[in-house]
Amino acid sequence: MAFALVRRGFTIPALIKCFIRPKTKLLKEGCCQYSFYASKNIPDVMYPIPASSCFCKISNSRSFYLSTANHGEVVPFKLSDIGEGIGEVTVKEWFVKVGDKVNQFDSICEVQSDKASVTISSRYDGIITKIYHEVDDIAKVGLPLVDIELDGDTTEPVNQKDEDIDIGPSSQGLDSVLGQSDKVLATPAVRRLAMEHNVQLGNVQGTGKNGRLLKEDVFRYIERLKEEEGSKVQEPPSKLTKGTLAQKPYDGATPPLSTSKVFPSIPEPVIVKDKMEPIKGFQKTMVKTMSQSLAIPHFGYCDEVCVTELVMLRSILKKKAGERGVRFSFMPFFIKAASLALNQFPVLNSSVDEKCENIIYKSAHNIGVAMDTQQGLIVPNIKNVQNLSLLQVATELNRLQELGEKGQLGSSDLTGGTFTLSNVGVIGGTYAKPVIVPPEVAIGAVGKIQAVPRFDEQDNVVKSHVLQVSWSADHRVIDGATMSRFSNLWKSYLEDPTSMLLDMK
Repeated sequence: MAFALVRRGFTIPALIKCFIRPKTKLLKEGCCQYSFYASKNIPDVMYPIPASSCFCKISNSRSFYLSTANHGEVVPFKLSDIGEGIGEVTVKEWFVKVGDKVNQFDSICEVQSDKASVTISSRYDGIITKIYHEVDDIAKVGLPLVDIELDGDTTEPVNQKDEDIDIGPSSQGLDSVLGQSDKVLATPAVRRLAMEHNVQLGNVQGTGKNGRLLKEDVFRYIERLKEEEGSKVQEPPSKLTKGTLAQKPYDGATPPLSTSKVFPSIPEPVIVKDKMEPIKGFQKTMVKTMSQSLAIPHFGYCDEVCVTELVMLRSILKKKAGERGVRFSFMPFFIKAASLALNQFPVLNSSVDEKCENIIYKSAHNIGVAMDTQQGLIVPNIKNVQNLSLLQVATELNRLQELGEKGQLGSSDLTGGTFTLSNVGVIGGTYAKPVIVPPEVAIGAVGKIQAVPRFDEQDNVVKSHVLQVSWSADHRVIDGATMSRFSNLWKSYLEDPTSMLLDMK
């Protein structure tokens, strides 16, 4: 049997946040050699810990953060390695300022690497005493982001005597004695989602393990609020009382006052002085990727596609998808048709090794979609398109577009692509010369849809909807004939969209 010094009212989540002073003097013989100090200004209690529940065994099954720091000590909170070989990041936004109190798992800041946005969370309870970087500064992995003065509320002397409390059978463990936490359990991503929608986490019912809040819980809560607001019936306007300005009816003699004033648009100021800006974030990734693309011999191929029937089908499906809350553009058709064509021409869904000695054929169709965002050009990809329906492709595309607009795409969304499509027609282009994204071997650029006159089979002039497509392929592994046949198959699916049903799984 061993003992641990724990504050009264100490809960399991508080145990995660506790500070552990190793190798303290044993109160009784046992294997657990730690004293626990909770961040509560309440009397101490000696809790006997059964051998089956001692911290040494609990720590093997739970991911507790252990810190040897003392209360009141100022510790530097360093930027940890966030993977993917990233050595530096750009600070996008601070969620705290000097003097703010933070708890473990609270969001400290959001940083932008050359691959994704990451929210950094605190590992300590305490007060922010120093911030090392301004917004848009470069932060290095392993160097401090902020200084935190650890919570010193428990350093005051306490006169109440300690008392022994028996935990009981070892099967109860610590949970039965320490109880449940009143702190909301949620990941930084969930907390940020709630903050963006002005949702108090305490009002949301968690359905995850141990009551942890999930993204789905927040979305359900938001939908319920919308339904409640929509169900409210507006009261009729009350009669005008003294002091209320009543608008006179328009008598035709004088023009009515406009409720909104129209201001002329102000042009963006031009640059009147030379300036220099560092290349960072997604733009830095584009520099690296495009430099690698220079080593690829590009082969170009262009064609025109008649999408008159596709325009009619999309107008029908758009309404159906809208009823399910999904925005349905033409892009899901382009993506799914490309996946079906890749089944017949798998070499376009491959990559080559560094020495170009082997071709690696990819089983998954992770089709990237080039997006123009405020952060620059990004190419997230939809995973396993070959297994998705048109509606599922549209849903995933909506998700990527929303995250891209907010700059919140994760590294998993931006890596692992096998084939890419770029919809330059959204901006207004027709033909393009797309650049291959290494290590992929092909990319397509789709132009805008235009209504133009064309001859039908009876030589009658009819109105047709057409678009242009431009392909680029790695000429080391893909020849012109293969690219042409792939394009013809992709084109056939779009000109007769019902034929896609025959090949869909």
